[in-house]
Amino acid sequence: MSLPITPETKIGAMLDAYPELEDRLIAWVPEFKKLKNPVLRRTIAKVATLEQAAKVAGISVRGLVGMLREAAGQEPAREGPDRDDAGSPAEEPPLWLDHQKVTRTIDADAIIAAGQHPLGDVRRALTVLAPGHILRLRSGFRPVPLIESLAREGFDTFSIREPGGEFSTYIRKSDG
Repeated sequence: MSLPITPETKIGAMLDAYPELEDRLIAWVPEFKKLKNPVLRRTIAKVATLEQAAKVAGISVRGLVGMLREAAGQEPAREGPDRDDAGSPAEEPPLWLDHQKVTRTIDADAIIAAGQHPLGDVRRALTVLAPGHILRLRSGFRPVPLIESLAREGFDTFSIREPGGEFSTYIRKSDG
């Protein structure tokens, strides 16, 4: 039985079912070349959905899923609500973002290059973060699964692409 490709499909499961899609995916969205990194492949690709990947890349969810379904020989998806606006987060900083309250910066790309996953470092830093203070996570991609998880846990989050192309994700422990 083949795996249906939908916005909720996990990237890792899709690439396990359709390994031939990896090079096509990277050709369509060069940001996905990070999938070749074994650490990201074992960790993030196992939990990140195509919808989240489209947000990371700033592309249309519908377009990404459509291209992948066609390449895998699947019927076009039925029309549903257009979720493309979710890939364009607001770039206006929130009122709580005070750069003087950034008490630590973590470089996710350096941790990944060392063969580890930055989630542990982020979690440890958040346990000692004082209320109202901010952790900055630097990365070459928007860490959508992490942002969504932390937001569900009550943290304030904001991510922006910096002029050099890297992302800064700010995470604030609520004051109260």
